[in-house]
Amino acid sequence: MLAIRLVSEPVRLDALVLPVRPEGPDAPATLVPTASPPAEEIRAEVIALLPAARLTGDTGEIREHLRPGGTPSRLVLLGVGAGDESAWRSAGAALARAAKNETHITVALPVDGEPALRGLVEGLLLGSYRFRLTEAGGAPALAEVDVVVADPEALAPTLATARTTAEMTRLARDLTNTPSSTKNPAWFAAQIETAAAGHPDLHLRVREPAELAAEGFGGILAVGGGSANGPRLVELDWRPADARTHVVLVGKGITFDTGGISIKPVPAMKLMRKDMAGAAAVLAATLGAAALRLPVRVTTLAPLAENMVSGSAFRPGDIVRHYGGLTSESTNSDAEGRLVLADAMAYAARELKPDLLVDLATLTGANAVALGKRHGALYSENDQLATDLLTAIAAAGERAWRMPLPADYVEYLGSEVADLHSSPDRGAGSVVAALFLREFTGELRDRWVHVDMSAPSWSEDEHAELTRGATGWGVRGLLRWLATLG
Repeated sequence: MLAIRLVSEPVRLDALVLPVRPEGPDAPATLVPTASPPAEEIRAEVIALLPAARLTGDTGEIREHLRPGGTPSRLVLLGVGAGDESAWRSAGAALARAAKNETHITVALPVDGEPALRGLVEGLLLGSYRFRLTEAGGAPALAEVDVVVADPEALAPTLATARTTAEMTRLARDLTNTPSSTKNPAWFAAQIETAAAGHPDLHLRVREPAELAAEGFGGILAVGGGSANGPRLVELDWRPADARTHVVLVGKGITFDTGGISIKPVPAMKLMRKDMAGAAAVLAATLGAAALRLPVRVTTLAPLAENMVSGSAFRPGDIVRHYGGLTSESTNSDAEGRLVLADAMAYAARELKPDLLVDLATLTGANAVALGKRHGALYSENDQLATDLLTAIAAAGERAWRMPLPADYVEYLGSEVADLHSSPDRGAGSVVAALFLREFTGELRDRWVHVDMSAPSWSEDEHAELTRGATGWGVRGLLRWLATLG
């Protein structure tokens, strides 16, 4: 992975990156004052160059200026727009792509370098992400970045936080991008076991099918019953000694979703390896909380299953008995995610009794219909909790929008043969799915958040720090939010 180090003065000057910002309408960009100002001759050269380069200074805009025989031999002018963390994140991603043929670059940061550093590092590491080097062009050549700041020692914690955040997001991307020919529930659980092995304060339990049956996790067993690869329930617990708040994170972990007997059409099935992106996000966030030693207890529950078609698959019209005893009628086996989440949430509410409960799930296509490809749909009855999480998500560079939980829609969940109908076909798909999940929160109903993140979990193209494929959505927002709870 890209090596990034902080320096107070440039050490190796082959390619020097200088930030520029907009000056105003119809005006050329202007240099941003940096912690280590460039030599006067370079500054004068850049000032003379800016009008001819036709740079506006908009975020991610880049111009390279060759200086044969000079030091540095190349100047790179990088537009940072408003200069806030978000702009630097996008600029860092653009720089990673533009500098992919370099081996080393030096970037000068503003005097107030903390938000710029966090954004730059996350942008560099996320913009340069490639899944197993399978994309055309192979691995980027860029291996080292020196970042010039006023006080390297003071900013070292910011660098560490940004690096960990990006690394955990990359982990979630890797898990989600992995083809389902490799990624079954047992494999997924093994990856988390390996990742957690280096943290002595992390506690891991993986329930296999026999344990799930003995303890009454009927939703997970029903969804996973059609596959030769049995389901699992991963429980990962970060328990710092100084924690005052206990949060349970739940993530949907369907490692492949055919739709079951209610089989999906081929176009809708081809990307269903991503149907465990919620589980990847919450598990990666928990690993990140441990790496950063955040003073909040985090327990993550990831119900893992393959929703397959076979003689043992659960049928439309079956009644599922969930953990804790509530039953649900499912007339659509493609509405499987809420069944596994219901088990995990009921277990959290009844047995773990946390202070706060948050679930992330690639739950419905209705999320994209309502909000497009880059927003998650957030549901909660708790105004402060919703605001806090939305604020953290936005600060991390992700997007979500709060959606309603209308009381009169609860009647849609009525069933003549079970406690609840899990898949009523009456519209408002994302809203009704959230209302169904709410029934399993018990006493945590007013301390619960559900995020339907099916749409933003995957990107069809490069955009800012996003690369094609899995986005790792949710990891950054969760880590920001967890850091506020200590």
